[in-house]
Parts: sequence; C-alpha cells; structure tokens
Amino acid sequence: MTRITLALFLSGLAALVQVGGCASSPSGEAGEKKGLKVALLHPGPISDGSWNAGAYEGLQRIEKALGAHVSTMQTATPNDFEQGFRDYAEQGYDLIFGHGFEFQDAAMAVARDFPKTAFVVSSGSVQAENVASLNYELGEATFLAGVLAASLSKTGRAGCIGGIRLPVIQNTFDGFLAGAKSVSPNFNVATAFTGSFEDVAAAKAATDAMIAQGADFVLQNADSAGLGVIQSAKAHGVYAIGTNSDQNAVAPDTVIASAVISIPDSFLSIAQEVATGRFHGRIIKDGLASGVVSFVINPKLADRIPAEVQAQLKAAEEKVENATWKLAP
Repeated sequence: MTRITLALFLSGLAALVQVGGCASSPSGEAGEKKGLKVALLHPGPISDGSWNAGAYEGLQRIEKALGAHVSTMQTATPNDFEQGFRDYAEQGYDLIFGHGFEFQDAAMAVARDFPKTAFVVSSGSVQAENVASLNYELGEATFLAGVLAASLSKTGRAGCIGGIRLPVIQNTFDGFLAGAKSVSPNFNVATAFTGSFEDVAAAKAATDAMIAQGADFVLQNADSAGLGVIQSAKAHGVYAIGTNSDQNAVAPDTVIASAVISIPDSFLSIAQEVATGRFHGRIIKDGLASGVVSFVINPKLADRIPAEVQAQLKAAEEKVENATWKLAP
C-alpha cells in the first residue's frame, strides 16, 4: 500500500510558532515531576516549522503519553553541545536527545561519564552501550520529490537550497537529483548552501538566483531559513517542496509536496524503550518502508498532478521500499 498520502499541515504548527525561541539554558521545572525525565538539545528555533519543530513536537508527545518531565535547550556551538548534555545528565535526566548530526561527538564524550543515561543523536552515525543514533532516510522521500519535479517541470531545471553543508542534507539533494534523472536523464538540478539555518534573507536570495536561471521547482532543506525559499517560490510563481515536517500549508498555492519525517513517533518509541528498561545503543534506520519517512502531496494542489504522474510516483515508491534503488555511496 502506498505511503504517498494527501494530508493537511499539522495543526500544531501555530502553537509551535507561538512558542518563539528557546532560552540558552535548560527550560522546564526540574524536580517537579517524578518519573521519566527527558531533555532535548536542538540547534535552531523550535518555531521553524521544520527540523526543530518536529523534535519539539516529539518532546511534547513524550510528555503527554508517558507523563514525563521534559526540558529543552537551544545550543549553538560544540562547547554548548557538550555542556548541555553534561548539565542534563548531572540533573538526573534519563534520556537526552541531541537533534542533529553535529551533536554526535559531544554525546559520545559525555556518555562515557554517565553510563545510566541514554543519549540519542538524530542523523548520527555513532553508537555505544548507552548511545543510539536515529537515521532518517529522507533521501528516499526526496527521490520521489525529484520524480515529481522532473515529471511536471516545464523548464527542465530545479534547485536545492540548504543551510549548512552537512552529509545528511546533501543526501536529500542526492536523492532529489537521482529521482529527477530517473525520469529525465538530462534534467538539471542546481544546489546551493547558504551556510546558515536561520538566515531567511540569504535563502530567499539564493532561490531568487536559481529561479532567474530557469528553475521552476525548488527543494529546501534549511530549517528556519527554508521559509525564505518558500517565500521566493511564491513570489515567482514556481513550486516549492518542503522537508522534515509537512509544510504544505505554509504556502498552500506554492508548496506542492513535503518530504516528511515523523520525528515525534520515533522520539516516543525511544522514550518508551527507556521507560521500560529496553533501551540499548545502536544505529536505527527508518525510511519509507517503516512509515517514519513519507512523501506528502499537498491536497490543495493534488489535481495538478496527472494520473500518469501519480502512477509514476507509486511505482518509484515501491522501487525504493523494495531496496531496488539506493543512493550512490
């Protein structure tokens, strides 16, 4: 059964936007709740409607489902990463998430000193007895985005805009390119990194330049800065593709689809393991086949996708789920 679904944007986005930026020190009221204690270190604002927002929603899901005491901290530098892990571990937190590839070295360093604390790194490649890495195969969903772009593009050109150049982000762009070329071998995909996950203006300017060169589809993977990509696409009347969270309602006439990670589900699953004493360090891989990753078409724009293209997308998804397509190493 296909996991390409028609869905509306998560209603929780408005609540996340209202939250605003996080303080540079742990939030929450430590010690007021008994039982499981779960913390989140995140690299950007939880109001981004994307990567960080999904993690914050995951923390809220854990709080509601397990009655856990939760706390968050926005961190900016490697020193902050390590200190954040250490502060929470010293306060007796049972589970600490570092939400991003950049947290893995700090997690490994601190985990040695706190063997009874579970450390989890999103998009990481490290593991130890008390350290797990969550790997989201989002490139599988952006492969489908590439199929869609190449099937509908009138110019034969698309663009990918990223924030900081990280392997996990490059992977999503490689997936997009592979999907596009599976439809049209001569399809052109330009890529740019702004160097920031928060500079909306820089992302908008980079997108403006790509559209000026003929791109009529743009894929963003830039967290908060990705809103600039969507703004540019809207202004120029081209299609945008969201990532990480369902961003279809950010600009309903512009965002034709989103490559989505169900971060809350994966966070809750890990927390349940910790709560029941089943947690063990390992590398966890989730993609289309597990349902944690999905490609979500904007229902408002679904009628712009011809039946034959929808059939192409279903066939491509089956190809990915059956492991007959993989990103080149």
